Amino acid sequence: MLSNMGSAWVASLLLLLSASADAASLKVDLSSIASIKAGAKVVARNMMAYYHGDEPGQTIGILPGPPSAENLNQYYWWEAGAMWGTLLDYWHYTGDSTYNPKITQAVAFQADGPTGWRFQPLNWTASLGNDDQGFWGMTALLAAELNFPDPVAKDVPGWLEMAQAVFNAQAPRFTDDYCMGGIRWQVSSFNGGYNYKNTIANAIFFNMGARLARYTDNNTYADWAVKSWDWMAGLSYIDKHYNVFDGGDIENNCTQIHDVQFSPNAAVLIQGAAMMYNHTGAAIWKTRVNGLVNRTLDHFFPNGIMVERACELESKMQCNIDQHSFKGYMHRALATAALVGPPELQTLVFKYLTSSTAGCVTSCLDDGTCGFRWTIGKYDNDVDDGPAGQQMSALAALSTVLLTLDIASVKPPVTNTTGGTSKGDPDAGNNAPDVFAPLPVTTAGRGGAGFLTAFVLASMMGAFVWMAFGWSEGSP
Repeated sequence: MLSNMGSAWVASLLLLLSASADAASLKVDLSSIASIKAGAKVVARNMMAYYHGDEPGQTIGILPGPPSAENLNQYYWWEAGAMWGTLLDYWHYTGDSTYNPKITQAVAFQADGPTGWRFQPLNWTASLGNDDQGFWGMTALLAAELNFPDPVAKDVPGWLEMAQAVFNAQAPRFTDDYCMGGIRWQVSSFNGGYNYKNTIANAIFFNMGARLARYTDNNTYADWAVKSWDWMAGLSYIDKHYNVFDGGDIENNCTQIHDVQFSPNAAVLIQGAAMMYNHTGAAIWKTRVNGLVNRTLDHFFPNGIMVERACELESKMQCNIDQHSFKGYMHRALATAALVGPPELQTLVFKYLTSSTAGCVTSCLDDGTCGFRWTIGKYDNDVDDGPAGQQMSALAALSTVLLTLDIASVKPPVTNTTGGTSKGDPDAGNNAPDVFAPLPVTTAGRGGAGFLTAFVLASMMGAFVWMAFGWSEGSP
């Protein structure tokens, strides 16, 4: 259960609240719905200043990127998909529809009709990761769950169909040729990480299966969710204490686990497990979601405020661009668990959403520029890696904390029997050509992966082996 939640936790919260009185800080009263919404609006405006995809000469739907040798401080494709999901939740919790047209335009454009609306746009095919595609798929599914209006263009499918197309694209990639199952990190065999079966790719597949089962009441999706959970737990990617580790290499049959813990792995599993509990009512899913939430809060929220512990060290920051967005996914997942999970979770989750958001607010300037360290009581000047991710994390915190003040006014994710209107197709995307067919693992392929692993082990001292890959960017 949770530890160190006594006087130290309260003292830390009071310190951060007092620090927020600084003249340059964002003023948010966490006991006031109006104040929270006003603060979130400022942060959202700041975040959207980094988006230029709807400007002449730019690509609709993406943040500037990908990173290059000339400019490392840009973004991989997947992070924009996560940003639109953050904005969907912002709309859901605050009611602010300012960015809704941009959301519709961006997500529909990146779904890419010629490749079957599966978020496999040709510009990103060569570097496509299963988790990259999955983040866009989860955003489309969220749009369906929030009853976000389907695109009106007659040749564009509904959000549910887009999500089903992603799931249908990934299900055949769950193969038992190595490690007795699971999905590889990368889709294409020539990408670094192809020989890695990691948690995030499989957790997203589990998450989408759980949510599609709940939304459609089609238990084929639930069967896949159970299969993917059992595979992760069977390999101890999820251990008996509900620690969630990063993954394993197929060269050793995924038996040597990279045991670094990144928060999105746990966040995506929490949301999926809560959905499975809501869909089935089964005691096993109650146990699992409670176990995940308790262990996650204990690990990632020391003194009640979120810390990305794998890279946000007391002595230095070594979080990359991707990782600066991670806190937002956890806040959003915990909020969903409070809405659809076991009722006893609400009080616990609300406590942490409040305390962590209090820390987040003290990291923000009055123009909505937010830092990444939420525990120091002031803006941290961390602008080297991002900073759209910092804004995404802060916006998610401010949006979801509204749940703690008036849960009765927040509608849980809908299903097709509780008001959901998004149009779906269980065979979506099945007739579209897949991204490159997988090639056999070769000595050269193993050598490449081995070189990358050796390089990262040497440079990151083992514990952060996959952090150097940027977490799911799909770069070779």
